[in-house]
Amino acid sequence: MTKDGGKQDKKAAQYGVTPQSADFNDWYNEVVKKADLADNSPVAGAMVVRPYGSALWENIVRWLDDRFKATGHESLVFPTLIPMGFIMKEADHVEGFAPELFTVNKIGTEELAEPYVMRPTSETIIGHMWSGWLNSYRDLPFLHYQWGSVFRAELRTKAFLRTSEFFWHEGHTAHADEPEARAEVRQMLDIYHEFCRDILALPVVRGEKTASERFAGAVATYSIEGMMRDGKALQSGTSHYLGQNFSRAFDVKFQTREQKEEFAHTTSWAISSRIIGAIIMTHGDDFGLIMPPRIAPIQVVVIPVGRKDNFDQMVEEGEKLAAELRAQGLRVKVDKRDGVTNGFKYNNWELKGVPVRIELGPRDLESGVVVVKNRNGEEKETLARAEAVSGMTARLDEIHDWLYGRATEYLLNHTLTVDTYEAFQEAIEGGNWVRAYHCGDAACEKSIKDDTKATTRNVPLDDAEFFHEAGEGVCVKCGRPSAYGKRVIFGRQY
Repeated sequence: MTKDGGKQDKKAAQYGVTPQSADFNDWYNEVVKKADLADNSPVAGAMVVRPYGSALWENIVRWLDDRFKATGHESLVFPTLIPMGFIMKEADHVEGFAPELFTVNKIGTEELAEPYVMRPTSETIIGHMWSGWLNSYRDLPFLHYQWGSVFRAELRTKAFLRTSEFFWHEGHTAHADEPEARAEVRQMLDIYHEFCRDILALPVVRGEKTASERFAGAVATYSIEGMMRDGKALQSGTSHYLGQNFSRAFDVKFQTREQKEEFAHTTSWAISSRIIGAIIMTHGDDFGLIMPPRIAPIQVVVIPVGRKDNFDQMVEEGEKLAAELRAQGLRVKVDKRDGVTNGFKYNNWELKGVPVRIELGPRDLESGVVVVKNRNGEEKETLARAEAVSGMTARLDEIHDWLYGRATEYLLNHTLTVDTYEAFQEAIEGGNWVRAYHCGDAACEKSIKDDTKATTRNVPLDDAEFFHEAGEGVCVKCGRPSAYGKRVIFGRQY
């Protein structure tokens, strides 16, 4: 946000975007819609992703897909419909997903002997197929993933964050032993961390979920947690060690080197379209989005500035400038709209969060200069055209670093260490995360949630970038000894 709150509120009002400080929820909903990311649909609980939002998701898919393939994973495609009986085979899985399932009971007017469910996740049907594909230890590991939609009923929906249909990849792997499977779980968690830090400019906390927050049917769940600008947590990615739970349920077994029969150790991992919500709520300001440059659908927008008699010429010159930038591998758009004021264009592209804007007018053309403005700054710069072009990649990197630094500062300033329950409650009520010791008892966790609406986010890993320090103490709620050898992160969540 700018230093001048009054000036900012006035400018935000011109955009038609509610300031974050006035109502963060309204701000989010307005930005999603007015920046052309997504819109409501006639299907309850589902959204329509518009071209700008789809382009952002495509960039996310492209980067992650390249990393998956580089680490030896292969993509496949499974049906959207899963037999109900498959879901029923794993008891914890059934209990975890039963309230969210969409069920198909009929084809036309004919009742089905066995209903289908619309895929909430694919561990069950993949396990079923693996049981027919796996014979020997020589077949392992299976390193599979797919991109697609999943369906989980949501009563309180919010675009990208909670919708009854959302988009993701789901990774599923099978291994001969536990150490190899656990190494896979950590590898994928670290890829997610790298993606958030280096591409999205999102600081996240890597850690293990407490037992009550684990994925249904998992032995261990690891997550990356991000802090939004309202102090709430967003689980931005997960990686699960499933042990032999699903392989036993679906008879996924193989013959070992010693000619013995053994069940495979399996994993699953995912990042979904929720990550777009994280981008919006971590980096946005009262003027709209600020797109992280390395993932932005448009990295630079060129705005030709001219009169009716020379506008076409300025558009032509804008295209030449864009071509020079594209030659550096940058994603560039020339705003050729006629009959729209320059001020409207400036505001529109700020709302959409394009990292850099370049203005090019007749006098600039004569002088060999352009006017450059970063989305995260207030001042315009007049630069020699060649300098602006040659320095653009470095400029975008500086914006990335600025975004990561601002988000990290917010995370550190709004994560408080407490030792009393009174301080815990005050910190949560103030829109912060809390670091506190906890006994590990699920009933105690539930009591904290009932009191404060805060849940355990995760227990930071020893090599986590933030909050990993070891320590011993007593539970902030009940006074029993700590169960984790370090403080647990608590916060309200999306």
